Amino acid sequence: MPYTKRRRLVTSAVALALGATALAACGSESGESETESGPVSLTYWTWTPGMDKVVDLWNKGPGKKDQITVTVKKQASGDTLVTKILTAHKAGKAPDLVQAEYQALPTLVSNDALADISKNVGEAKDRFADGVWQQTTLGTDAVYAVPQDIGPMMFYYREDLFKEYGLTVPTTWDEFAQTARELKKAAPDKDLTTFSANDSGLFAGLAQQAGAKWWTTSGDQWKVSINDAATQKVAKFWGGLVKEGAIDNQPMYTPSWNKALNTGKQIAWVSAVWAPGTLTTAAPATKGKWAMAPLPQWSANENRTGSWGGSSTAVTTDSRHQEAAAEFAAWLNTDGEALNALAKESGIYPAAKNAQTSGAFLKPPAYFSDQADFYTKAADIAETTAPSAWGPNVNVAYTTFKDAFGAAAKNKSDFGAALNEMQDDTVADMKKQGFEVAE
Repeated sequence: MPYTKRRRLVTSAVALALGATALAACGSESGESETESGPVSLTYWTWTPGMDKVVDLWNKGPGKKDQITVTVKKQASGDTLVTKILTAHKAGKAPDLVQAEYQALPTLVSNDALADISKNVGEAKDRFADGVWQQTTLGTDAVYAVPQDIGPMMFYYREDLFKEYGLTVPTTWDEFAQTARELKKAAPDKDLTTFSANDSGLFAGLAQQAGAKWWTTSGDQWKVSINDAATQKVAKFWGGLVKEGAIDNQPMYTPSWNKALNTGKQIAWVSAVWAPGTLTTAAPATKGKWAMAPLPQWSANENRTGSWGGSSTAVTTDSRHQEAAAEFAAWLNTDGEALNALAKESGIYPAAKNAQTSGAFLKPPAYFSDQADFYTKAADIAETTAPSAWGPNVNVAYTTFKDAFGAAAKNKSDFGAALNEMQDDTVADMKKQGFEVAE
């Protein structure tokens, strides 16, 4: 497959013929899945802790019956793993299965590293929320992975301090801004929350909830719209609160941020379903004092959330046993026993809807022991996950976000200018890599 074609990953149904068909043809060049007969050995690259114990269930159960054995090879996560996968694929030696964050899928597919497994896992679609499943299809009829874990976004707040200061839990972002101002007036030494520029995923999730489509396609061209109207709205909103001084402008995950949460200097946090684990470490003195609610909406009649984090299980085009690998990927992320083990051994929040209110999720997190319906509410929120639109160079967009928004937050300057910088850097990088980008 020529380099120029490989750089035209298509993520819309309109261009499905170019994207899915051409990519499938490339996969055949690197090795079609062989007809399974006799013992099959698969290798799985993953960073998830405890995955070897989960895979043991397969090797002793369904895998043993089907003579399919999976070996786990622990890896680093994030961009480090993506680079390693692409390097291995270039040599034709990628593993059979890989764990991939949702935002990494377009990069891997555009490099012909992932196989279309729609014929093997298509029946699993109903197990996942539409917005979650869409992240593994890239908007086509192809399926490039099976969702594993997700990070639906939510609003966390100090229930005791909201009551003390007479604050109402905001249901819209306008109410959120007003709540921040009311708190500042009642307690000038406290902040509702902070805008943090050290985690791009948070901002991306907020933009996703607002309806942003950062990467789309038009024919055989990519269109980059990181500074679209939806994201401009998000940037203006948070930039305005920072400039006004209604919220803090310090980054998260620092000793100072931990102290602010632990002492009640900050009394709320826009986060995701995995927040209890972070709060347990960051603010141990406030255990049992927090509550969780849905993310505020841009209008009262809306009901959707963004996603912050999450990953999938994909089959590579280098695998000589794609059908067997897809069978394992589907089992790992839909089987009840496997999902319970993933929750217990790996601490993940499953993407499969049936697992979100069963097994390990029948009781609330210990940190939220007083909120008995924590996971029931979380599952309802997860169902409203908005569709996302990832592209082939998310890492570049995220790096520029940290630099540009980091400076803007520190200086309380124009967030809109920072957003434009993010747009320009992303487009320039795509052109440099050889992608066709619509102006």
